[in-house]
Amino acid sequence: MAAVPVSAPGGTATPRRIVAHVHAMPPEHNAGAEHMLVSMLRPLVERGHDVSVWLSRYGKANEAYAYRGIQVVPLGARLDFSTAVRRADVLVSHLECVPSTSALARGYGKPVVAVCHNTHRPTFRDMAAGGTALAVYNSQWMRAEAELFFAEYPKSVRPAAEMVVRPPVFADEYRTKPGRAVTLVNCNPEKGGKVLEALARRMPDQRFLAVRGAYGEQILPDLPNVEIIDHVDGQDMRDRVYARTRVLLMPSSYESWGRVGVEALASGVPVVAHPTPGLCESLGEAGIFVDRHDIAGYEAVLRKLAAPAEYRLASKRAKARSAELDPTADLAAWCTAVESLGP
Repeated sequence: MAAVPVSAPGGTATPRRIVAHVHAMPPEHNAGAEHMLVSMLRPLVERGHDVSVWLSRYGKANEAYAYRGIQVVPLGARLDFSTAVRRADVLVSHLECVPSTSALARGYGKPVVAVCHNTHRPTFRDMAAGGTALAVYNSQWMRAEAELFFAEYPKSVRPAAEMVVRPPVFADEYRTKPGRAVTLVNCNPEKGGKVLEALARRMPDQRFLAVRGAYGEQILPDLPNVEIIDHVDGQDMRDRVYARTRVLLMPSSYESWGRVGVEALASGVPVVAHPTPGLCESLGEAGIFVDRHDIAGYEAVLRKLAAPAEYRLASKRAKARSAELDPTADLAAWCTAVESLGP
């Protein structure tokens, strides 16, 4: 199903050349930032724009490939990135590539869009230093944190325009019948790998699913009730992960939003999470919040959700929150904002 149809209000009759410069992309690298970007670029393709993503790090791929309709150019392809920038109408970047992309944008006189995925100081510093035409924040919380940054550093150059685009999740692409496992996606310590291990030891009769993440040291318990699966391409998450998941764990020390939680909500999968500001905003009333250090609290919630009536109620809340997070309006505003840039 199209996220935003080509004929959506705010479309333009003049196709734009949009060049994104990032460090990695699916299917080799699957993290929330990359899949947020993919979800934002897809409607631009659907509206008739020429969209390409150029990678700054070497990976396994050495030939250009298409991903969800988006042309991806690996660094190993050795194609002429400078020519692509020179011909572009708009440049897009995020994370570590913002400084270099902004420098190229200034050199070639192109507008640059900085997609901000976290509230860490370098995110705001790099965006402010780059002469950013449009800053995209992934939550209202992040936008408020950006305001605090500019108040603390009043000499920083604010972006010409700012907007919030919540990481778009197309629910139909993730919706399935929940399975039986308690699941953690990305088992590094910051995401809660130690919490999963502790719960698996305390609940030997419960099935757990540990999904290897895209980054960080992975804590993968060697226990009979824990199944470990390798890194999963985002477009395979429905069948390989959510169809096997009854409850999703998100005991993260930090989440600016928490896309995987919103993906799980589409199937009515309850999410038990540490109350980071981002997760509180994304999960809303559907979230079940427990401090990540309270292992007994996580166990108590899981045992409570084993009761069918409790699970049905939590699942109903999850589906309702998923509907509230429909990305259509955010993506229409995003497309219009990009189409307003450039010649």
